[in-house]
Amino acid sequence: MRMRMAAHILVLSLLAFTCSLTHAYDPSPLQDFCVAILKPQPPVFVNGFVCKDPKVVEANDFFFSGLDMPGNTANKVGSNVTAVNVNQIPGLNTLGISLVRIDYAPYGLNPPHTHPRGTEILTVIEGTLYVGFVTSNPDNRLITKILNKGDVFVFPIGLIHFQFNTGKTNAVVIAALSSQNPGVITIADAVFGSKPPISDDVLAKAFQVDNKVIDLLKAQF
Repeated sequence: MRMRMAAHILVLSLLAFTCSLTHAYDPSPLQDFCVAILKPQPPVFVNGFVCKDPKVVEANDFFFSGLDMPGNTANKVGSNVTAVNVNQIPGLNTLGISLVRIDYAPYGLNPPHTHPRGTEILTVIEGTLYVGFVTSNPDNRLITKILNKGDVFVFPIGLIHFQFNTGKTNAVVIAALSSQNPGVITIADAVFGSKPPISDDVLAKAFQVDNKVIDLLKAQF
């Protein structure tokens, strides 16, 4: 009986492990690396990029410099994102990971946005941040936390999230994402600044406001 139970547990563990693999978003590489050629030439593509001949790969294909430099936060929202993904480090191609530095001016905001292809794990380097994400329909539960230097917070893949600097000094974070190119959709930009624009009638009904309010919002983007 014990042997049979142990066998069942082993089978269930293997099934769980297999299911976790089938839900991976960036495919696992079948070779040591596939350094992306950022100006593709046909005919072979892996994750949207041609692989560089491994014989001519060099250290700079896996290197980026400058993450110690503050980003320019002199903009409407008071934040700046410095991305380090496959476009900056071609060697990240197929490896399923990337990095960002985010700088916040006092009371600066990284507006509500999503990463359609990656979970984000954020570490506060300096400052104090109010962060949060919203769960999916129908609950739309807001989960928030105040973070200080050294604190870590996770934003699950695809969920709308934000960070707001609540302090009077600058804030800095480093965040890793589980994709070589996780993408970003800033909600306000996408809804009110799409090209061509979404119909005023559609947005007015969706947000239950007058068309004039929609026109005012669109004018900001």
